[in-house]
Amino acid sequence: MEILWIIIAVVAAIIVLTIFFTFVPLGLWISAMAAGVRVGIFTLIGMRIRRVVPSRIVNPMIKAVKAGLDVQIDKLEAHYLAGGNVDRVINALIAAQRADIPLEFERAAAIDLAGRDVLQAVQMSVNPKVIETPVVAAIAKDGIELRAKARVTVRANIDRLVGGAGEETVIARVGEGIVTTVGSAETHKQVLENPDLISRTVLSKGLDAGTAFEILSIDIADVDVGRNIGAQLQMDQAEADKRIAQAKAEERRAMAVAKEQEMQAAVQEMRAKVVEAEAEVPKAMASALREGKLGVLDYYNMQNVVADTGMRDSISRMSAPKNDQPQK
Repeated sequence: MEILWIIIAVVAAIIVLTIFFTFVPLGLWISAMAAGVRVGIFTLIGMRIRRVVPSRIVNPMIKAVKAGLDVQIDKLEAHYLAGGNVDRVINALIAAQRADIPLEFERAAAIDLAGRDVLQAVQMSVNPKVIETPVVAAIAKDGIELRAKARVTVRANIDRLVGGAGEETVIARVGEGIVTTVGSAETHKQVLENPDLISRTVLSKGLDAGTAFEILSIDIADVDVGRNIGAQLQMDQAEADKRIAQAKAEERRAMAVAKEQEMQAAVQEMRAKVVEAEAEVPKAMASALREGKLGVLDYYNMQNVVADTGMRDSISRMSAPKNDQPQK
């Protein structure tokens, strides 16, 4: 009976110890105490209850204390519960301290919660980043196209990381500056002779305003001559004018053809009227004979005149080809 109670006591002790070590990370507490970080055992138990992984808070706290940072564990836990990366924030604070960059925990936590990599931002403040723009096509006043590519050296501005525009805005503004500079040049040769003209013009516009970066320099990596857009536009305009002229000429030709057809129709109409009038002559003569207004002798005399006229016409037609033949 005593053995049974001993076994029950041992099992109960094992269960109690298991539950204890489940809620109390004793090893982590010992590590924190050894590193000089004062974390109460009940604080660790409270983290377990609040569904906070104690190692995600204690380990960064140990690094902060060893680096000489004054950070409260409640702020670290609050940042973790807000969805932030505590370890990255502490690493950024340590890097900023080593680089003599003023950065507070609240600012670093806000940058991290905004979705930006605060550690990368600190590193970029120490080691500037080079952003290469895509090829930007612009046209000078003489109609020649230039294709330029620029390299923009930027440094992160920690004060403007929250709410500041990103790399896409910087690239777009630099491209706009290139187009403006090339477009204002009288000839493309001016830009080819002085590529730094683009850099000076773009830098003078203050393109980093409202962005999360500070532009240090803009270097033109490459400038190539593209198409002759002015000549191409003139050729297109000439082709368009040619087509318009052809269309107008075709319209005039169609109108002339229509006018000719109208004239031919008018001639046919007049001929029909002449034939109609000639057809009325025999009727009029017959009516005159019946009414006694025209005598028989008068009719024969008129017929003789018509026959004589017809004979003369026949003779003239027969003699015309002989007169036109050249002499041998």
